Amino acid sequence: MKELQPDTVIKNPQGCRVVSAVDVAADAQRVWNIVGNFAGFPVFIPALAHCEVTGSGVRSVRKKLFKDGNVVIEQLNSRDDQEMYMTWSLIYTSLNIGNLWAAMTVEAHGEERCVATWTIIGEPGADGYQELSAFQTFLQGFADNAMNNVRNLFG
Repeated sequence: MKELQPDTVIKNPQGCRVVSAVDVAADAQRVWNIVGNFAGFPVFIPALAHCEVTGSGVRSVRKKLFKDGNVVIEQLNSRDDQEMYMTWSLIYTSLNIGNLWAAMTVEAHGEERCVATWTIIGEPGADGYQELSAFQTFLQGFADNAMNNVRNLFG
């Protein structure tokens, strides 16, 4: 019998990188309270029915349930409320996405202005997009829509 060794299917993706940043006319902490809420993404992603989070802080797991029936499960990798950033990785999805890593940051630009940025690095699933550029276009559109909703919440 083969000796089993530690392994994981969660790996850092090598696919495409998308960045969606919006200038928001609001205090950075107020914006962070929205985009930095691991369970709160339905506030700015209308396609989400709701999120369920198990645990708290790093290693907590989020289950995002979409209105169309799709499911995404992600793990929180890092979080700093003072520096206003968090990162997470995909564990499971019913969507045609392979590995995925993402980060959300908020950077203050004065008292009533900030930049909120969502960075995603992802790979298409095995049965997904034939061209990486089409997958990148899908991810960019999704992130841009969500981040424009964030800006609209404050203005």
